[in-house]
Amino acid sequence: MHHLGKLFILNLLPIFMLKHKSPRTRGKFSFSRYFQTFKPGDSIAVVRELSIPLGYSIRLQGRTGKVIRKQGEAYYVEIKDLNKPKRYFIKPIHLKRIEDAK
Repeated sequence: MHHLGKLFILNLLPIFMLKHKSPRTRGKFSFSRYFQTFKPGDSIAVVRELSIPLGYSIRLQGRTGKVIRKQGEAYYVEIKDLNKPKRYFIKPIHLKRIEDAK
């Protein structure tokens, strides 16, 4: 029973870690992350920027996927939820490029 409690807490850790920003950084964000560009096929991870609303559930935090295309200011991203691929429009400030494991 004790191990299940640890496992439950470890699964929720990324959500708890991103609830607040420090007082000095509250309301500020990185311009380089705001204007970063991705190409179709790039691997990305969803990393919420707390100063700007994401518009989706916080369960998306930490998920990985691929960029399909750019549409307006946002990117059309495919992320697998268990085995079912789902597609979202996410602004680049909430995305982080990751390297493909080859």
